[in-house]
Amino acid sequence: MLNSVLGFLSGISVLDLVDIAAVSIILYWILLLIKGTRAIQMLFGLIILGGSYILAQEVNLDTLEWILENFLGSIVIVIVVLFQDEIRRALALVGSNPLTGVNPREQKHIIEELVKTSFMLSGKRIGALIAVEKSTGLKNFIEKGSAIDGVLSQDLLLSIFMPFSPIHDGAVIISRGKIAAAQCYFPLTMNQRLEKILGTRHRAALGLTEETDAVVIIVSEETGRVSAACEGKLYSRLEAEELRRILERLLAGEGVITSKKWWERMRIGPHSGKKPAA
Repeated sequence: MLNSVLGFLSGISVLDLVDIAAVSIILYWILLLIKGTRAIQMLFGLIILGGSYILAQEVNLDTLEWILENFLGSIVIVIVVLFQDEIRRALALVGSNPLTGVNPREQKHIIEELVKTSFMLSGKRIGALIAVEKSTGLKNFIEKGSAIDGVLSQDLLLSIFMPFSPIHDGAVIISRGKIAAAQCYFPLTMNQRLEKILGTRHRAALGLTEETDAVVIIVSEETGRVSAACEGKLYSRLEAEELRRILERLLAGEGVITSKKWWERMRIGPHSGKKPAA
């Protein structure tokens, strides 16, 4: 027995180990990518079908075996159709550009303008949705909105979101330190664990952050509360300093450090069961 094991190990080369490690890392990364989404349920469904096919072969269930064999014969097409959102997100992450084109001084200016604008709108109970582009480009959403290409300022953002503005509906996208476009629309999250009280703005913010690494600020029209979304999670009931700190960390490529304050720990996403704030 020992000799058989040693003989097997001696036949493994360094390239084989590298190959196994690479495949293991890719599989682990894929599982992390789909964890907490509908894709994980579909993956389990495909595994069950595969197991049923093997069982049908063993017990000679010819009809079931024929049906599953024809279905699994087109498994590549089935995977592309079922997991198209996850595949698109994975390719976007792999091919993302790490350079944002914004220096630290410009970044600080952006954060201050966003914080001031958010709480000015909050005080007036004016709803708003502002997405800040990071490494994953938002060109597809920008092209479908109303082009602005203006210098980022509190006055311009306020004028866009005022109810009398013809482009106040939808979201504003900040790209490379400028207001790239307004009246942009994002895909709504399909996360069924979210509370019903979350409105369209919050669901659109989560939907975008599930597909990209953008940071999205949400101002609730009903309550005036300010929230921030990133990586499919929602940080609610933020004060000005809390929003500033979150933006500084997220735009610098760091994660959000939650404190003991309950409003900073309020997260909604695939990996959290916390209840949202309206």
